[in-house]
Amino acid sequence: IFVGYQTKKEMVAIEEKSKKSIFRHLGKTFSGYKKYAVLTMVFGCAEVMLEVLIPMLMSVIVDGGLYREEDFMLKWAFSPELIANRNRFVLTVGLAMVSVAIVSMMCGLLAARFSALASQGFAKNLRSSLLEKIQSFSFANTDRFSTSSLITRATTDVNTMRMTMLQVLRTLMRSPIMIVMATVMAFTIAPHLAVIFLFCIPLLAAILAVLIKTGQPRFKRMLRKMDAMNKAVQENLVSSRVVKAYVRGDYESKRFRNTAEDLRNAQLASSRLFTMTGPIQMLIMWGCTIIILFLGGKEIIYENTGLLTGELVSMVSYTTQAVSSL
Repeated sequence: IFVGYQTKKEMVAIEEKSKKSIFRHLGKTFSGYKKYAVLTMVFGCAEVMLEVLIPMLMSVIVDGGLYREEDFMLKWAFSPELIANRNRFVLTVGLAMVSVAIVSMMCGLLAARFSALASQGFAKNLRSSLLEKIQSFSFANTDRFSTSSLITRATTDVNTMRMTMLQVLRTLMRSPIMIVMATVMAFTIAPHLAVIFLFCIPLLAAILAVLIKTGQPRFKRMLRKMDAMNKAVQENLVSSRVVKAYVRGDYESKRFRNTAEDLRNAQLASSRLFTMTGPIQMLIMWGCTIIILFLGGKEIIYENTGLLTGELVSMVSYTTQAVSSL
């Protein structure tokens, strides 16, 4: 038992060391492209801040311009003379909203450009490092991993890592900031309605975590099927003369069709699970919207909390931003 315990501890230590080594190698693959990753984060944060500002300006137009409320959001930012002239006030705030939207769009385009440069550079360096590592393999390691598996690692897996890094730079950096800022603004406007966020966002996060945990083995199975199909293709190309000499063409064609069918089934099994994320997200987002509109509408009709129409519109916008970002 003691020897087994020691072996288990050694295995855990090896796994931790391997993880640290992985992150160290990933950092090296950003060599020469780190500035683009930093610029992606900067412009992504600026885009989020400007997007959060748009619902506030919308509330100003509705409450201050259309309904002419005595007190509304951001009233301190406008002069009394401007507020007194309804047409001029609506036009000014509308132009400000359009300007903010344009600047936000430009920040988004720059963030997308820099993230594409960073992810493509990351894939280039990763592919070069992978090729150098494969060339340093001994014959035993080459036989262990097989040529078909190494081809998949150097092509499909590198492209998957590129797409993953693109999503990390664009989404993983942007979404947490959007969720936090949208939630804070919702609590600033109507804390009693924003409590719904504390139930809906953790619920959606838990469902997504379960889907990811369930889908991970399916994607591993899909990669193994892809290796099998690449192996079948490679064997047919290398041994095409032997196949023709022994009249094994029909058998090899049937074997390839079977491997392709297995890959198709594995891809469908992995993709079918994540088609549920869209409907689940829409269900939670529109469920939150309906609850907020129902409760907020009652408060506006009976005028028992001081909630304004524009503030309710902003709450709906922040709900959409928070849930869609998650």
